[in-house]
Amino acid sequence: MSLKFGTSGLRGLSTDLNGPAAALYATAFAQYLLSSGQASPGDPILLGRDFRDSSPSISAICAGALARAGLTVLDCGTVPTPALALYGLEKGAAGLMITGSHIPADRNGIKFYRPDGEIAKIDEQAIGAAADALKAQASAIDATPGEAEDHAAQAESLFLARNKAILAEGALSGLKVGVYQHSTVARDMFVEVLAHYGADVVPLGRSAEFIPVDTEAVSPATIDLLKGWASEYKLDAIVSADGDGDRPLVSDETGLPLRGDLLGLIAAQFVGAMVAVTPITSNSGLERQEGLSVLRTRVGSPFVIEAMQEAVRDGKTGVVGFEANGGTLTATDFILNGTMLKALPTRDSFLPVLAVLSRAAHRQRPLSSIVADIALPVALSDRIENFPLETSAALMAHLRAGMDNLSAFLKPIGTPQSVSDIDGLRVTLSDLSIIHFRPSGNAPEMRCYVEAETAGKAESLLEQGLARIRAFESQRG
Repeated sequence: MSLKFGTSGLRGLSTDLNGPAAALYATAFAQYLLSSGQASPGDPILLGRDFRDSSPSISAICAGALARAGLTVLDCGTVPTPALALYGLEKGAAGLMITGSHIPADRNGIKFYRPDGEIAKIDEQAIGAAADALKAQASAIDATPGEAEDHAAQAESLFLARNKAILAEGALSGLKVGVYQHSTVARDMFVEVLAHYGADVVPLGRSAEFIPVDTEAVSPATIDLLKGWASEYKLDAIVSADGDGDRPLVSDETGLPLRGDLLGLIAAQFVGAMVAVTPITSNSGLERQEGLSVLRTRVGSPFVIEAMQEAVRDGKTGVVGFEANGGTLTATDFILNGTMLKALPTRDSFLPVLAVLSRAAHRQRPLSSIVADIALPVALSDRIENFPLETSAALMAHLRAGMDNLSAFLKPIGTPQSVSDIDGLRVTLSDLSIIHFRPSGNAPEMRCYVEAETAGKAESLLEQGLARIRAFESQRG
């Protein structure tokens, strides 16, 4: 079975996961929780899912496996991943979210949560080892579906209450905001929360079929939709999220999407953070923001969470994290609107959406103007889908083999000045522009990130970078 842990959870083809594999990993997770003392027989364990066609079946199989392992399964239904995580922290319960996030509809995955929050890389290794031990046993894995107690209303209510306390009453009055609903599990909650704060909300593009939306590399087709809606309805902004609602998408009044790391920065400033943990792929201009200490990590929420936890252990206060996809995490509590926003160390799309919309409403200025004031370098990214894993591995090995290889590869683009190898290869060129090559951690995709001083230069650099990747693939033939 071609399943693997990526930047956030287990991922693979739905056909590989939907069956014994789902039962295998659910059982392995239950055994790990029980053997490590993080759960006892009979303890509750949460189960949520996105709207993919395969998610209900995979969820039912996991429910059966978890029940047979001795745990009490609470079905939280189709809720955003941060809602599941928040409910788990409230109940002190572990959880599984059946989701492929933003990856194509023919794929799916499982995100795992301990009773104290999202699993770390060391937990992934333990779960993988438990799964390998189960596979080695002679008896077949039982993939019989099971039932679960319905806790969807409780999980949803807790998350809505959190988000309805972040801003003052009427804080978004005067804003007309579109909600691109597509197939994200956050679609109805976004409408309810924004309307609660007085925004004029326009639901858009609701779909019965699953549509993968990558908030870090928004497709041209999606951008065309956003621009059309922004013009047609005279919107101040359009908001959305990926499939499981933990990565935000926000466009300005023209329909142009805002960078996720910019959303994270605004969220950090909104809560009054002192420390921001973010992957190497986030904008290099973050380090120039006053009053914010920036710590860099590899790509993936487990690495961000680990660094946030280390910052807290070191005595740091006001600690947040965010990724280039916009998902924002809080490692410490914050006081907002006179109430405490409890730490939620998992990706959340709602906090950054509310932060950026409240800034627009408070300053009574277009989002495009607010973005221009922050003046980060122009950063773009894109991906090549269905890029064989062996080809991406070969490309990275070739580029890492020596500066001669890297220089020759980049010769049509520019001259390397310095290189970072934290996660993929991030190359600063002689003109101080940046190009970064990185295989996706959870899908057969090759990603390219760029930064430059102007939009035109960034667009050209991204186009050239993707062309070099395709040329390498073609040469391997």
